[in-house]
Amino acid sequence: MRPEILQPLFAEVEALKGVGPRLAKALARLKIVRALDLVFHLPSGTIERVRAPAVSHSLVGRIVIVDVTPFQIREGRGRAPTRILARDGEDGVLTLTFFHNPGWAKKQLPMGETRTVMGKLDAYGEELQMVHPEVLEKGAEPLLREPVYPLTEGVTNKRMRELVQAGMERAPELPEWIEPSLKQRKDWTDWRSALARTHSHETSETARNRLVYDELFANQLALLLIRQASRRRRTRPLDGDGSISARLSLPYSLTGAQARVIGEIRGDMAQDRPMLRLLQGDVGSGKTLVALLAMLHAVEAGAQAAMLAPTEILARQHHETLKRQCEAIGVNVAILTGREKGKARESVLMGLADGSIHILVGTHAIFQSKVDYHDLGLIVVDEQHRFGVSQRLLLTEKGRHPPHLLAMTATPIPRTLTLTQYGEMDVSQIDELPPGRQPIETLVVSDSKLGDVIEGLGRHMDAKGQAYWVCPLVEESEAVDAAAAEERARVLRQRFGDARVGLVHGRMKGEEKDAVMTSFAAGRIDVLVATTVIEVGVDVPNATLMIIEGAERFGLAQLHQLRGRVGRGEGKSRCVLLRGSDLSETARARLALMRETNDGFRIAEEDLRLRGPGEILGTRQSGEQGFRLAAPEDVVELAPAAQGDARLLIERDGGLESERGQAARICLYLFERDAAVGLLKGG
Repeated sequence: MRPEILQPLFAEVEALKGVGPRLAKALARLKIVRALDLVFHLPSGTIERVRAPAVSHSLVGRIVIVDVTPFQIREGRGRAPTRILARDGEDGVLTLTFFHNPGWAKKQLPMGETRTVMGKLDAYGEELQMVHPEVLEKGAEPLLREPVYPLTEGVTNKRMRELVQAGMERAPELPEWIEPSLKQRKDWTDWRSALARTHSHETSETARNRLVYDELFANQLALLLIRQASRRRRTRPLDGDGSISARLSLPYSLTGAQARVIGEIRGDMAQDRPMLRLLQGDVGSGKTLVALLAMLHAVEAGAQAAMLAPTEILARQHHETLKRQCEAIGVNVAILTGREKGKARESVLMGLADGSIHILVGTHAIFQSKVDYHDLGLIVVDEQHRFGVSQRLLLTEKGRHPPHLLAMTATPIPRTLTLTQYGEMDVSQIDELPPGRQPIETLVVSDSKLGDVIEGLGRHMDAKGQAYWVCPLVEESEAVDAAAAEERARVLRQRFGDARVGLVHGRMKGEEKDAVMTSFAAGRIDVLVATTVIEVGVDVPNATLMIIEGAERFGLAQLHQLRGRVGRGEGKSRCVLLRGSDLSETARARLALMRETNDGFRIAEEDLRLRGPGEILGTRQSGEQGFRLAAPEDVVELAPAAQGDARLLIERDGGLESERGQAARICLYLFERDAAVGLLKGG
């Protein structure tokens, strides 16, 4: 239950005067649905205006407010504009130009009567003009410095400013949660004053920093509370003897990094508090093998293990891999997704309940309420960035005892993002690739040479090579992306024949996708046309060519993930990044870096700098609670201080019972970290 003091801010926007269904729908496009969203909808810049007694060439390019007296109309014919000539206060001449609706202009600017106009002053030769100036009401004086907001169709800046002010009327004075000496050192005002100043014509970077800090403080405090709660829980230590994993037939010897990480995981699992560890490893670093050894460690200790994947394709890939490795050593591996129905599903549920299934692989279906485990000891979450903090908490509710949790990601995460998104977890890194992983040559090619690329693909296929062709992200729509993939597959089938070209996209049924992937893995299909559903988990060693169309539309980390689908066999691998002709400087820098390096950690740091945390893990991840105020540079600058402040508060007042602790609870609710408050006594 939110504190009473915050209730007015959580009212829906339609509770505000003058907001009806149509305006509410427009605001929803900006993710504004409550008064709280309005007060946190911060200006993106300011408009600067000049109040002038007369116009002059020195003011060209500025937005000018000036009193004028119209004296002549020059009617436009056809598409020619209508021009109204007017004198300013010092007998200078200003041309007011209108390309449409001349009747309205003549009515607003009658001859011989003084009016106040506002607009951008332009020079047309020696002539000074304003195109479509705003004619102000008598007595109206706009702000000379006005905040400018992100807008959508149907909402003007003036209307947004009025709405924000209506939201601000609901914003209360709140008790202070920032450590006093830090607040004094930063010269920060209280929360409400900072908010009001940020929305005023005196927009202040110091005031905005205070609000950004509050958000990062709430984030860090929530993660520390989750960590504290997990450390308080007790579970059964799992101390396997190595008898099962010793019988495993490994494809290669463990790298030093893998051995180190396995030691850290086994050390955690031997404790009587649940493991909460994030495993980072670059594409192809051997995380799945580490996960398997961790799961076998649990099985050796008499417990079960479950592996959660974000997509059905990845779940089935893992199931095939693990089943192949475990069958010979007597470990029973099963799969459970939304596709398993009837007797197949019942068989899995029975095997989990009686303990005859040792390892379960699947999608979210493995944590549904009707899925009961005999003794779940370890959960492995693959591609962890697709699941949020709250989802991580839900996973640990299964099992006779709180299970250990190992989260994995093949997307290297910069230190600052690790701090803000995984601060409740211990972090391990596999920073060494296994022997045999081939370096991938990356080429950047203009899409004007598409024909040459298709010819090169044909030569590659004729040489018994297989290839991926990834279609561009058209927009945030699986349907449109799927249509683009279908069109590319049609073109390639016309060129190479239907039998040689497969197609996979997110709109296909699971069985259809599996059939195509199986054919590709078996070598019956030469080229696989796909959307980003093949971003993770697909492992076909004979596929040594990756073509990514519209490469400039992808984030760096996502390009790195896609590139990692090749370079898995003995043959030389290439990745061709097909780019458009109209590239931004940022896009050029991203593609140049991809050509330059295969180092995922360097790529991740650069992706954060160039694109921000919203893009670093791909375009369609779900689960992570993003920041509404903090930009990447804010995270780098302020997150360490926010973590230090939150840690100090928890050390002094772990239950947040003191006066400052109660204020910090309000901060958690304000930034909607409610799950963390629920972990507190009386939360």
